[in-house]
Amino acid sequence: MTSISDPVVKRDHDAKISGRALYLCDYPRDGILTGKLLRSKYAKARILGVDVPELPEGYVYADARDIPGDNNVQMVCDDTPVFTRETAEYIGDPIAMIAGPDPEVVEKLISQCQVHYEELEPTLDMETSEEFFFDYNYGKGDLEKAFAEADHVFTETLRTGHTEQAYMETQSMMAEPEADGSMCIHGSLQCPFYVKNALKRVLGLPAEKVHVYQDVTGGAFGGKEGFPSMLGAQVAVTANKAKAPVVCILDRREDIEFTSKKHPSVSVYKAAVKDGKITAMDIDVKFNAGAYTTLTPVVLQRGIICASGVYNVENLHIRGRAVKTNSVPNGAYRGFGGPQTFFTAETFVSHIARKLGLDVLEFKKANLCKQGDLTATSGKYHFRVPLPEMIQEVDEAIGYSRKHAEYSKPQTGRYRKGIGMSLCFHGAGFTGSAEQDVIKAVARLHKYSDNSVEILISNTDMGQGLHSTVPKIAAKELNLPYSKIKMKLPDTNRVPDSGPTAASRSMMVVGELVRRASIKLRESWIDGEEQVVEEQFKQPDFMIPFTLANFHGDAYPTYSWAVNAIEIELDTLTGLTKVIDACGSYEVGTPIDENIVLGQMEGGFLQSIGCACIEHIGYDSKGRIRNNSFSDFLIPTAKDVPHLKAMLHVVEYPNGPYGAKGAGELPVVPGPAAYINAVEQALGNKTYISYAPISAEDVCEILAKEA
Repeated sequence: MTSISDPVVKRDHDAKISGRALYLCDYPRDGILTGKLLRSKYAKARILGVDVPELPEGYVYADARDIPGDNNVQMVCDDTPVFTRETAEYIGDPIAMIAGPDPEVVEKLISQCQVHYEELEPTLDMETSEEFFFDYNYGKGDLEKAFAEADHVFTETLRTGHTEQAYMETQSMMAEPEADGSMCIHGSLQCPFYVKNALKRVLGLPAEKVHVYQDVTGGAFGGKEGFPSMLGAQVAVTANKAKAPVVCILDRREDIEFTSKKHPSVSVYKAAVKDGKITAMDIDVKFNAGAYTTLTPVVLQRGIICASGVYNVENLHIRGRAVKTNSVPNGAYRGFGGPQTFFTAETFVSHIARKLGLDVLEFKKANLCKQGDLTATSGKYHFRVPLPEMIQEVDEAIGYSRKHAEYSKPQTGRYRKGIGMSLCFHGAGFTGSAEQDVIKAVARLHKYSDNSVEILISNTDMGQGLHSTVPKIAAKELNLPYSKIKMKLPDTNRVPDSGPTAASRSMMVVGELVRRASIKLRESWIDGEEQVVEEQFKQPDFMIPFTLANFHGDAYPTYSWAVNAIEIELDTLTGLTKVIDACGSYEVGTPIDENIVLGQMEGGFLQSIGCACIEHIGYDSKGRIRNNSFSDFLIPTAKDVPHLKAMLHVVEYPNGPYGAKGAGELPVVPGPAAYINAVEQALGNKTYISYAPISAEDVCEILAKEA
């Protein structure tokens, strides 16, 4: 390994390819009870009682009355119950769990439970809901003056849809009571200490009595950040009552219907333009939180920080509200609020340019932020903004300017083409001062007497390759062979809390702690002796202190950047589109393994295209998700986008390991705006689409109106 970016074989490659990797569903079931949840059939109902059938010996029924501690799943706010309280708040709200040795018998017992409801009127439409969980406001400059002096004022309402994370392995957790009164919980999860902290509270146990570890995890995309705390609590309460291990593995239909998703959004944008520049924006963002808050406040915070996009808007007001509805609670999804508001910002700015009769890309370039400008929160872009060079790279790679000019001419015939481009950033790390004041990450290295070194951190590998890339850092600094660096799936009994695997922080923040700890160990190295060193997070000195009360200061120390261009062919007979070409440039600092990072960019790019067109979630009139399997909730494959190219543009970040920044969430953000932009062009210059995803049926309706 001559360069930190040189590829290595992923550590879990052989185990997964050979089938030796042990997922939770692969565990032997001897002595383990299977748990199944009894769920509400109504979106809003008072639970009057449950008639439970007679349980055979060895079977157990657990509900809220069996919780030793607090019936709250600890996330951000105290409103998500382990099991329902007096009312069910969405279809699928867990009322109880039955567990036993035979899964088929458990299923039958669940079906025989008679729940007595008083059905109440649910709120299913976020646009008519009048109940808000959170309401944030912030701004800068003189909005009133800017609008009064504007040459043009534009207003538009834009929407984004509900999206399922669609990880390959469904949600699964297991709880095992231990002889000393402790509880061991493990499964498919992102954040072991989140689960540990939640279980301490639910079980009423001290920290040393709650043991959490990660099993091999088959994908997450944010979906296994908050939800495992809920499912972990349910199996733990049931196992505690049964005095036996309990496992619960959701089937695919249950997983799609009842687990957290990406928040739908409705945003109203108003912009002032003077002399070809956007001088002001007034933005009102609403996210549909669903029935409970889960991780909504922090998702909404990031979303509204991104709401003005990559543009230097000196006069700005942004309001963000989280709406309560009686639908499945929404939570973390790759991009964490950014996909919603970057779609709205990019689409709105494109529409402004077109209405002014200007070239969209030239208008965007004229309004870009640059190093030294104030951010939306009156922080500063401390480092170079590389978007102009990245735009040029993508333009040359896909032929954007030439094709855009060609496709702007009137098109006839059944098949028509369009090309679109979008821009975005992703704030690297947790918002504001959370890294310093809340997470306080610690990384530890343990050198053994054989001179091998183990990395001890709580960050998980969900398929993104973290347990392959972080050891490269230690190997480089310690001048050791890569094979001498050990790293296991995290276990809260063995590792310090280095924070959650979320917010694109694992490499930039924790990887840098490992690098510093490795230097410390190298400088104190004693051959043949055991040694332990630690490193703790310290906020970079250059950061402008951030306050959440008024959203003022540096929300993030630095930003990753992306430019996407997507070319499509549209069939005017069927409304179907085909992606002819897709090209993206991604600036995530120094890649700590070029192959792994490119894999992340390619996968995220494809995922974003799915969010733009085929990943629809449909509800019936009662609030139940109708398309609850992969036969009717579609996700794109490599065959859908045969020509997809991801490029890396490197601008080193001095406070990340060897210049690395956050990477994982960035690539899923910009795609939908580029896709919609391309569809608009194929449909003709009079078409303005203000929502995503767009279906073939939607396209046919647009064509019918314009016929």
